[in-house]
Amino acid sequence: MTPLTEQQLRASLVNTTRSERQRMIVPDLAEIAWDRLDYLGWRDRKQPLAAYVVMTLDDEPGTKPDGEPVGVLLRATERTGPRRAALCAWCEDVVETRDVQLYVAKRGGAAGRKGDTVGTLICGDFRCSRNVRRRPTLAEAGRDDAGVREQIVARRVEALRRNTRRFLEEVRRTA
Repeated sequence: MTPLTEQQLRASLVNTTRSERQRMIVPDLAEIAWDRLDYLGWRDRKQPLAAYVVMTLDDEPGTKPDGEPVGVLLRATERTGPRRAALCAWCEDVVETRDVQLYVAKRGGAAGRKGDTVGTLICGDFRCSRNVRRRPTLAEAGRDDAGVREQIVARRVEALRRNTRRFLEEVRRTA
């Protein structure tokens, strides 16, 4: 992922008001390993149920031109009862299933102002980029072959990018 500035992060949010963008707590951007991320996700330390996801969308049909970042404000649901295993809709990791949480985002524009929302299950700490790059298990790869493992990781990375992009586009869609 291309490194972003605080100004770019704030400007990328498609489903927030001006005051929500100003209240956003930005993580320490100097400490982020940008080259290992497919999207940037973080929880707001002052608002425990608020989180943000920003992704640079490549030049594809229906996306912003020139790979501009698109971000959304998410709300986590409050956890009640014991945690249950669930599959993250973005990274689809079958190993890390204990910290998957339901996040909801209001749509951008008039639809969001009317209260329309979109929800999905995402890794609670937004570690999807790390999950898709983990070494495939023997059961996943079928054999201990470096080429097969690389192909599996490449497919996982592409699926993560596609799934995340699809969600961001759904939030951004106003009709």
